[in-house]
Amino acid sequence: MPVSRIRPSPAPLLKPGETVVLFDGVCKLCNGWAKFLIRHDRHQRVRLAAVQSPEGQALLAWAELPLDQFDTMAVIRDRHYWERSDAFFEVVAQLPARWRPLQCLRIFPRGLRNWAYDRIALNRYRLFGQYDTCLLPDPDHEQRFLKASLQQQP
Repeated sequence: MPVSRIRPSPAPLLKPGETVVLFDGVCKLCNGWAKFLIRHDRHQRVRLAAVQSPEGQALLAWAELPLDQFDTMAVIRDRHYWERSDAFFEVVAQLPARWRPLQCLRIFPRGLRNWAYDRIALNRYRLFGQYDTCLLPDPDHEQRFLKASLQQQP
């Protein structure tokens, strides 16, 4: 199992058991990942939030992650959050069974996996490009993105 970090209180804005993937909304690679999840997560097990959005910023603050440097994907559920390669494996575990063979990459030590993850993350704009602004979700996918309600959870 991927290793999660635990916070003393449940994540804000999330319903119990709800999983959210935080991604860099201006990164073309990250947006491609979000589109991949929308297309392949047919049971809608994960929701999405750009780290630049108010919802993403609230979740980053809750996890005590940087609010202005987005060098990792994070996955949040209840009191738990995962980063880097562990976040990737947590998301893959939510996808249909045909994607589960990707879990075999866990045979590599976490240090090596995270080193490879960091090389891609730190060079993603140069390798894949970036948008000038955070892309808005397509109207038919808008429900897949976390939206803050007027009332915050306690």
